[in-house]
Amino acid sequence: MEKEIINKRLSELKTSEEGVITKVFGHGSFRNRITEMGFVRGKTVRVIKNAPLSDPIEYEIMGYRIALRKSEAELIEVSLPSGGTAGSGLPSGGTFRDESVNRFQHVTGRTINVALVGNPNSGKTSLFNVASGSHERVGNYSGVTVDAKQAVFRQDGYTFNLFDLPGTYSITEYTPEELYVRRHILDAMPDVVINVLDASNLERNLFLTTQLIDMDLKVVIALNMYDELEKSGLKLDYRNLGRMIGIPIVPTVASRGEGIRELFKTVIDVFEDNEPIVRHIHINYGKDIEHSIRLLQDEIWKNTDLVARYSSRYLAIKLLCNDKNGYEVVEPAANFAEISAVAEHERQKLERQYKDCVETIITDAKFGFIAGALEETCQGINLRKNRPDDRVDRIMTHKVWGLPIFLLIMWIMFQTTFSLGGVPAGWLETGVEWLGDFIGGIMREGPLRELIVNGIISGVGGVIVFLPNILILFFFISLMEDTGYMARAAFIMDKLMHKIGLHGKSFIPLLMGFGCNVPAIMATRTLESRKDRLMTMLIIPFMSCSARLPVYVLLISAFFPSNQGLVLFSIYLIGILIAIGSSILFKKLLFAKAEAPFVMELPPYRIPTTRNVVRHMWSKGSQYLRKMGTVILAASIIIWALGYYPRNVEYSVDYDRVAAEIASSGLSPEDEQAKLQELNDIRHAEHQKQSYIGKIGRFIEPAIRPLGFDWQIGISLFSGLAAKEIVVSTMAVLSNSGDDDASLAENLQKQVYTQGDKAGQPVYSPLVAYTLMLFILLYVPCIAAIVAIRREAGRKWAVLSVVYSTGLAWLLSFVVYQIGSWL
Repeated sequence: MEKEIINKRLSELKTSEEGVITKVFGHGSFRNRITEMGFVRGKTVRVIKNAPLSDPIEYEIMGYRIALRKSEAELIEVSLPSGGTAGSGLPSGGTFRDESVNRFQHVTGRTINVALVGNPNSGKTSLFNVASGSHERVGNYSGVTVDAKQAVFRQDGYTFNLFDLPGTYSITEYTPEELYVRRHILDAMPDVVINVLDASNLERNLFLTTQLIDMDLKVVIALNMYDELEKSGLKLDYRNLGRMIGIPIVPTVASRGEGIRELFKTVIDVFEDNEPIVRHIHINYGKDIEHSIRLLQDEIWKNTDLVARYSSRYLAIKLLCNDKNGYEVVEPAANFAEISAVAEHERQKLERQYKDCVETIITDAKFGFIAGALEETCQGINLRKNRPDDRVDRIMTHKVWGLPIFLLIMWIMFQTTFSLGGVPAGWLETGVEWLGDFIGGIMREGPLRELIVNGIISGVGGVIVFLPNILILFFFISLMEDTGYMARAAFIMDKLMHKIGLHGKSFIPLLMGFGCNVPAIMATRTLESRKDRLMTMLIIPFMSCSARLPVYVLLISAFFPSNQGLVLFSIYLIGILIAIGSSILFKKLLFAKAEAPFVMELPPYRIPTTRNVVRHMWSKGSQYLRKMGTVILAASIIIWALGYYPRNVEYSVDYDRVAAEIASSGLSPEDEQAKLQELNDIRHAEHQKQSYIGKIGRFIEPAIRPLGFDWQIGISLFSGLAAKEIVVSTMAVLSNSGDDDASLAENLQKQVYTQGDKAGQPVYSPLVAYTLMLFILLYVPCIAAIVAIRREAGRKWAVLSVVYSTGLAWLLSFVVYQIGSWL
């Protein structure tokens, strides 16, 4: 039986434990020195003992002893079979005694950690999807990938741990996204970095490459969308360009899966140090800056632990640029004060000399280096004049027609969601009703039958019928993202966004909020200003997410049979207007500061692939279905149990006696059935009112009665805190009167008050239904959205979001209902 392989850092091994070296991390002189002393992949190292103060540690390798500091041992990865210690059969001489251990050595050296780094719109996540078979979302704008996504796949006998890092134009510290990418690269220390370039926009994409060069990493360039470069008339000698910058370049077309296998073959060669092109170059920043870099390096080199983990040249450049994170890295150094003093002196000297900040000077030098490299290797420079994108943009972003076209697209999206989605939704609804009738017919009466039919089938089935509507909504969102129109929408809306105190790029997370508030809140990381991020997060919940859509579809279908698309559009529009008003209010009260400049890429228009669109729809559909089987199922069972128990309630009327009187009254069969059904409805309503859920509902009813809501609506709203779809399933459970042939919409239409001054009046009317949709639009978002706000902004902003949104929902619903009742 083969033993499981465990990877550890050498510093984690205890006395007498041994392992096989699989990787040596670190930079420069440390890496060279440690490999020269025999710490290379495949060699066995054993822990002899710790020094009296636990540092350094004595090791044995290839028959001799060597001492390493713990910080240096942390940069060496070793592998050992589970349970393998000193007697595991891993000899300290570096040779192996049996075939199983040779297999172990073979496997441990064939795992490669790869980080994907690239600009937004470069096709990075598409490459990740194709290479790994993963289904991450691809969007044609900055901010879709807001965390590192990981996948594992195998090729040519190697295992790749692939990390898809957020798309970013740079790895300075301007945005949380940029800082996240830089920290992952520096802390996780991937074996190879794949720098994904948009071949149609080389000059800008190569700027990120120059930063990776400064970091002294093993890099492979994926020259993606190579077909577009060829169509543009450009001729790029990418092999010569690779030799110039010391990085192998592989052309790819990720959307069609072309070049991916060759790319990872090159990654293997770079990992194994078998790629002749690879060499570390220094970008020349000019005599004066190079002199300052050398002075800083002299100070940094005095810290062996520091230069073992980081490139001294990279740190020197960051300090000259007054990079905050760079200072945090250097701060533990013993001579931090001297390093800081040299950095400050040299920075001031350079800025006096050049009359500009060092970061700008270095950036200009990088673009100069890029221009020189492309001049040598690229022919037929295409300024992309009169490109098809320009002709399309003349219409889609026209100063007069751009906004009406955008609104028309939004209306078409909502109308199609209703009209086209209504057909399969009707099929699903019929299927759910048939399943309930079938199960109810073959089971005995009792709690179990009630649970399955009126709890699970009614609750979950009441929500699953809206799956087609969800899929259609995300189909349109996917089209806007993949074609590049989403970025144009932000461009069109920037002036309005600016007037309400938001950045134009805020429009993208807001538009994503129509799909789901949680990723939209996370996508605010793409905004450079904290003020913009906070304001956008606070108003995203007013963007009506897809989880609210089932409630709207239900109520509009039941009470607004005409102009359904217009009613739905009005709800979404009100949410947008409330968001605008709230943004203006927040700007004046909380964020009265200057705005960040609007700088945003307008990517070329692209034809979306069927595979990406289907993947997006299925991803969202599967999330919806998973929610059916977890949160909504559990909520349906709980709501049913609270409404079903206790069973021994004391009724105000002897319903059995009244039913017997109706049966013996001599009425026609039709009239008798109608009377008995009416009596059953009254009995059901009285039992619910005395159930546990009825007691909870009556407790909160005084707060919502001015809005036209009864206690059952209150319970539905309360359950919606977990997920807004649960509002529908709760309605389905609570309104189930025993008429198995009636749909949920029909049950809501027939529901009447059974007691009080409104006895006999309908619970729902078009006014109540519209008021309820407004309340659901505005009140506290789901728990997941609140958690996302807390994680991104902090507890006080999450609390503010809950209090503000719920208070606003109550106030607006109160005004609409009271005015509507008066009219």
